[in-house]
Amino acid sequence: MEVNELEYNTHMPKMALSEYGRNIQRMVDYAMTIEDREERCRCAQDIIRIMGNLFPHLRDVADFNHKLWDHLAIMSDFKLDIDYPFEPLRPEDLSSKPEKVPYQNHQTKWRHYGYTVQELIAKACDMEDGDEKQHLIAMIANHMKKSYYMMNKDVPEDAKIFEDINYLSQGKLQVQEGSMTLVDVKDNGAMPKKVNGKNNNRRK
Repeated sequence: MEVNELEYNTHMPKMALSEYGRNIQRMVDYAMTIEDREERCRCAQDIIRIMGNLFPHLRDVADFNHKLWDHLAIMSDFKLDIDYPFEPLRPEDLSSKPEKVPYQNHQTKWRHYGYTVQELIAKACDMEDGDEKQHLIAMIANHMKKSYYMMNKDVPEDAKIFEDINYLSQGKLQVQEGSMTLVDVKDNGAMPKKVNGKNNNRRK
């Protein structure tokens, strides 16, 4: 009795889309050998149905059927000559680069404060004097103190924060030392406390 040599995936051609398995790839390869076009198209329809059955939870996903036909084209190395129900995928479509996403490149004097702080300072400069303006300045100052501590691992003096606000506002916001008391960042959770060298931030 002749014993067939075992087939190992490592000895077989690499599949373009391994998630569909070797049997689906064999079906695609067989479809490309069918000479009659109508029969070849019917075979492709059968393959698409089987491919869809492998992922029933995706049937309601938009464009799912379109993606199956695209995957069929990929698995045939774009050589399967059939009537596609959609505009067939082309090899160049796989290599095309996505459009570049425009990012705003804001210039900041001190990155540890961030651009948002500069925007808030500009907003405070445009506000009329009063409690609301002072409340916003206090929020900005406390946020700056926390940001400074987190980036530099050093607690800044309140006077340093007031000096930076004065600079970033181009002198429009003059905060006098003693006019407000900023938070104690060490006791305010700005940095996670450590126990035995590990962050003690687990929920109790």
